[in-house]
Amino acid sequence: MALLAPLRLRRPPRSGRHVTIGLLALIAGSVSTAPVDAATPVSGSISDSAPTTTWSAGPFAVPNVSGTTGPVACGDAQPCDDYALRVTVPSGYDADHHLRIDVEWPDSAADFDLYVLDPDGREIAAAASTSDPETVLLPAVTGSYTVRVVPYAPLGQSFSGTASLVADPVNPPPSTATPPTYGTSSAPDSIADAHDAGEPSLGVDRATGAAMFQAYTSTLKVTYDDAGAATWQDKSANAASGCPQGSVTSLDPILFTDPVTHRTFESQLAGKTALTCYTDDDGESWTPTSGSGINSGVDHQTIGGGPFAPGAVGALTSYPHAVYYCSQDIADASCAVSRDGGLTYGPAVPMYSLLDCGGLHGHVKVAPDGTVYVPNKGCGGNQAVAVSEDNGLTWAIRKNPVSTPGDSDPSVGIGAGGTVYMGYQNSDGTAHIAVSHDKGETWLYDQNVGASLGIKNMVFPEVAAGDDNRAAFAFLGTTTGGNYQDAQNFHGIWHLYVATTYDGGRSWVTVDATPTDPVQKGSICTGGTTCGQDRNLLDFNDITIDAQGRVLVAYADGCTGACAADGAQNYDALATISRQSAGNTLYGAYDAVVSGRHKKPSPKHGGDQ
Repeated sequence: MALLAPLRLRRPPRSGRHVTIGLLALIAGSVSTAPVDAATPVSGSISDSAPTTTWSAGPFAVPNVSGTTGPVACGDAQPCDDYALRVTVPSGYDADHHLRIDVEWPDSAADFDLYVLDPDGREIAAAASTSDPETVLLPAVTGSYTVRVVPYAPLGQSFSGTASLVADPVNPPPSTATPPTYGTSSAPDSIADAHDAGEPSLGVDRATGAAMFQAYTSTLKVTYDDAGAATWQDKSANAASGCPQGSVTSLDPILFTDPVTHRTFESQLAGKTALTCYTDDDGESWTPTSGSGINSGVDHQTIGGGPFAPGAVGALTSYPHAVYYCSQDIADASCAVSRDGGLTYGPAVPMYSLLDCGGLHGHVKVAPDGTVYVPNKGCGGNQAVAVSEDNGLTWAIRKNPVSTPGDSDPSVGIGAGGTVYMGYQNSDGTAHIAVSHDKGETWLYDQNVGASLGIKNMVFPEVAAGDDNRAAFAFLGTTTGGNYQDAQNFHGIWHLYVATTYDGGRSWVTVDATPTDPVQKGSICTGGTTCGQDRNLLDFNDITIDAQGRVLVAYADGCTGACAADGAQNYDALATISRQSAGNTLYGAYDAVVSGRHKKPSPKHGGDQ
C-alpha cells in the first residue's frame, strides 16, 4: 500500500488477521472438499440442574472470511454452522453465574470464529481471534440463542462446542484505602493533532517532570505548575529539530520514555519500516535512528527499555539500558534489542508464532532485573505474557490459567521488586487483574476490580507500578452490559476508571477519574476497518508515573464540547491526560507530601516505566 502523508490506517479488520483471502483460497484448494457435516445434534438445552451440553460439526474445507469486511455472511459459498441453544435458569441466577461457550478444534493452525445471536438474529457476543479455543461469556439468564461457528481458515478440520453454566469466582472485598483523586487537562486546539489522539502514548522525564504525549505524528510536551495547571507544547520531531523522518506519516505511532535515562523515543510505523527518533531534552532536539533494525512488521509496534539482564551480552556504548522494539508480522511477533541506546538494533527474535498466540500484543515492559514482558490477549484460551530473561535471545509464553481471551490488549506493570501486575479485559468484558511473583509462572489474586462500581464492560487496560506492593490499573468502563460494539443498540456511558492497590494486589480501590465528563457515549468499536465512526478511540490508552509516584493516564477524549454537557456523541479524539491530584501515590515515601502540588523530582526509583 502506498503511504500518503494524510493517510491514517485505523487497524486491520480483525485482531491478528493478515492472511489474505487469496492465501485462504489456496489453502482451501489443497484440502479435500468432502461434504460438510452439520452440527450434531442441531440443538440442545442447559439449566441449573443440567448445566452442560456439547455438539460438533465438520469437517470444513471452504473458508468464510466475510467478517473481514463487515457482518458475517452465510450461504453455500460462505459456510456457517448454527446450533440452537436454550437456557433455563431461575431469576437472579446471573448474579453469580455465567453462560460459557467454547469452540475448539484439533489443529491450532486452523481457525474458527464464534458468534452468539439473540432470537432476532442480532449479534450479542463474538470471539473472532486466532485463539483455540474461542470463548464467550454471557450473563446466565433464561433465553434462546443461536451459536454460530464460522470456519475462517478451517484446513479440513472439525470443531467441538460446549455450552455450560459456570459459577463465578468469589471476588475479594475491595480495598478500604482512601482512593486517590484525579484532574484532567487537554491539548489546546492550536496543536495540529490535538483532536487526532487515538492510541496515545505517554512518558515522564523524571529529571524535569515533563510529560511526553504522542498524538498521531505529534509529540507533545506537558508541564505542570505548583497548582497542577498544565501547559501543552508541540515538540514534534522534524527536520528543524534534527530528525526529518519524524512527524511525517504513520500507521501506528508509539512513544516511550525511560524513567532512569530520561531518553524519549517516538516511532511511526510506515509499512515495513519504523521511522524512529529520540530526544534527551524533552523534544528540543531529536536524533534519527535506524528505526527498528528489522522489518517492523505489519502492526502493533511497541518500544520499551530498561536494565540488561545479568549473564548475557549487555551495553556496547555508554548508554546503560537496553531498548526493545517489538511488532507483529504475518505469522509471528518478534522483538529486536538495541545495545547502543536505540541507534541500531540486532536481529529480530520471534516471541511466538500464531500457533501459540494471536498476533496482536500489548506494550513491552522491562523489569528492574532486566526481565522483558510482552502481554497477549489470546494464547490457547488464556491471556499470557511472553517473557525473556536473557535480553531477548529466547522467549517463553506464560499463561494466566484463570483468564479467558479478551478483545483489548492486556497490559503489565512491574514493581520495584519485580512483582508483575497484568490487567486485562476478560471474555465477559469485565476488568480483571492478576499478580505474579515468579515472572509469570504462576498468578495470584485474580479479581474483577470493577465489580464494586457495577462496571459491566471495559476496554483499553493499562497498568503501572511503583513500590513492589503498589500499582494502578486504568481503563475505560461502563455500567451498561451487552455488546458494546453494537453501534445501533448499545447506549452505555463510558468513563475513565483507575483502580489502585497498596497491598500487592490482594485488594483494589477503584475510582471514576472523570465522574462529570464522559469519555464516550454509545459503542466503542475495536474491530478495525469494519468499524464506523465509533472507531474514534482506536485500540489503547497509556499510563505512567512521575518521580513522586503520581499516576498519569493518557487517553483520547471521545465526548467533548456539547457532548460532555448532555449533548449527542461527537466522536472526538482529543489528547487528554488524567493526572493524580491527591492521595497516596505509588511511592510510599511521598505519602505525606503529595497532595496535588508539584514537587521536585526525587532520585531514581525502581518500578515501572
